[in-house]
Amino acid sequence: MRTFTLLLLAAAGLVLSACATATPYQAAVDSTKGYSEQRLEKNRYRVSFSGNSLTRLETVENYLLYRAAELTKENGYDYFVIADRNTEKKERYTGDAFHGPGFGYAGAYGFGWTYYSPYYGYGYGYDPFFDGYDIRKITRYTATAEIAMYHGKKPEKDPKAYQADDVLKQLGPKIVRPDAAS
Repeated sequence: MRTFTLLLLAAAGLVLSACATATPYQAAVDSTKGYSEQRLEKNRYRVSFSGNSLTRLETVENYLLYRAAELTKENGYDYFVIADRNTEKKERYTGDAFHGPGFGYAGAYGFGWTYYSPYYGYGYGYDPFFDGYDIRKITRYTATAEIAMYHGKKPEKDPKAYQADDVLKQLGPKIVRPDAAS
């Protein structure tokens, strides 16, 4: 029995540790976290990256730009221009009451009478180990951009234009792929 319990705890630890990492740079499969794209025209795409609650905003936005640069090169273009960009922040709260050991003080009082009269009662309780509520805020980010891809050198005065090779070179060292995330 002890061996089974230890194996069960070890398996639970592995499952929890697998969930305790930020979303790596990967394609989103079956609506899970990662990047996705949709071709809109020959040289236009909508690109998205969605992270889990451990993925920082900066990482989500970097992965979006990196994917846009990859798409630009894969399609034979040199630079891309962001036509529209949006970062969505989703927050939710989770948790419950945190209780200590399962004992405390309790009492009750009540009375009642005939068939026609209702019963009345009063109760009270006290848990000396109640520490309050364990509430956590969970934040997830999704960045989306529509990009247009072009040949040649990017316009120097356009702040929404990115040279694909430069983006790949600058952001490449910050990209964490699935095999490196674990």
